[in-house]
Amino acid sequence: MRLKEWQLAFESFLLDGPATANPSLGNSLIGGPTLDVGTGLAIYHNAYKARLLEVLRNDFPAIAYWMGDEEFDALATTYVRQYPSAHYSLRWLGKGFEGFIREHLVPQQSAPLAELAALEWAFTLAFDAPEGHPLTLETMAALAAEEWPELRVKPTASLQWLACGFNSLSLWRSVKEGGEFPDSVALQIPQVCLIWRHELICNYRSLEPAEANALNGLLSQDWNFAELCAALAVIYGEGAPLQAVTWLKQWVQDGMLERLQQ
Repeated sequence: MRLKEWQLAFESFLLDGPATANPSLGNSLIGGPTLDVGTGLAIYHNAYKARLLEVLRNDFPAIAYWMGDEEFDALATTYVRQYPSAHYSLRWLGKGFEGFIREHLVPQQSAPLAELAALEWAFTLAFDAPEGHPLTLETMAALAAEEWPELRVKPTASLQWLACGFNSLSLWRSVKEGGEFPDSVALQIPQVCLIWRHELICNYRSLEPAEANALNGLLSQDWNFAELCAALAVIYGEGAPLQAVTWLKQWVQDGMLERLQQ
């Protein structure tokens, strides 16, 4: 058996359901004095699957807690069978878990579970995002008066924006903090949740609709500071500039924005 053929046979053995290798693969190996080939391969096969499930449990602890070990392992096993790891790093194993949940379960089950999966995966993305150059209050204080009207910003690479239709943040927080796990409920008004990394720590918070709309205008509609103030004037009147500065100060202090150079 050539090396490539052996590698493909070993890959097939690891990814297939049964822990029994095909004869050609087994015959290419030599057992030891205390461990025969079949037993050694079975141990490797089971350890590989166990490692994959461990990674998914670590990436999606709230879903694992909600479903329980048995149901979660069954769902995760089906996932890795349908979507085997295709990257050298297990960091990306859970990338398609949200979509798989939506495909695999009926909508009544999949909607809240998939949203929670998206929330948990957002923390992974935020933690592993590349370093950026967040704005600081010192930088903002040094801006000349004529620079403020045209000031534009962009999100840092780690910033994740989720519009939650369920109380997913409360579910996640209860597991994170070891509190009582609440029932899943649909929210009357979708809740915008931000997740980002600042100074090596993942942060999160939810936004009220007015603040979410203002931040969305800056990040998605390319508003400059003057346009932000004009949009807020509809709600806050003469207090719009103060409200704009207050929110902008908070966003900068949180480390979620970078300056967009023209």
